Amino acid sequence: MSLKARLAREIALTGPLSVADYVVRCLHDPQDGYYATRPRLGAEGDFITAPLVSQMFGELIGLWMAEVWRGLGAPDRFRLVEVGPGDGTLMLDLLRAARAARGFLDAAELVLIEPSRPLRAVQARRLAESPLEPRWVETLAALPADAPVLLVANEVLDCLPARQFVKTAGGWAERRVGLTEAGELTFGLSAPTGGLVETTAEVGEGQVLE
Repeated sequence: MSLKARLAREIALTGPLSVADYVVRCLHDPQDGYYATRPRLGAEGDFITAPLVSQMFGELIGLWMAEVWRGLGAPDRFRLVEVGPGDGTLMLDLLRAARAARGFLDAAELVLIEPSRPLRAVQARRLAESPLEPRWVETLAALPADAPVLLVANEVLDCLPARQFVKTAGGWAERRVGLTEAGELTFGLSAPTGGLVETTAEVGEGQVLE
């Protein structure tokens, strides 16, 4: 059964999904999710990111990381964390440049936050000869709080699961994914759950807040 059919069945049984839940399913469903099954990065893939355009991007971030480490007093133990490491290119370039900071690599524990099994395999191949051996976790919550963290995340915000709210004449409503009478997926509105929506921005009727 396709992901679309499974989502439609779930919605029919339990009600509309939040946009956040819908995005999580589309990206990370073990059977059909994009990142879980067929991520295609690079010029021949579905999209290209800055680290794949020039190694200078990752190298500059590596030098910046080393400077931040020095600013923290050069702790003798810290975690170097990347969220959404793609194919590992950014981290490889970062580590190459960070060699210039004496003691940085000796103090670093490399952690990659990546839920996609196919991408983990790509990252492992890319970083096989890097000076640090990575370990993988699925969420930030999996990191213990026993050492400082230097974190880098490139082009991650565009695929984070965000809830959406719409300003209506009667107040805020939550945008959800439901079904048409014909059983097709569609956007709709419902009363917000989990408390009131608060924002300091001026939002006009019909505008969407994430």
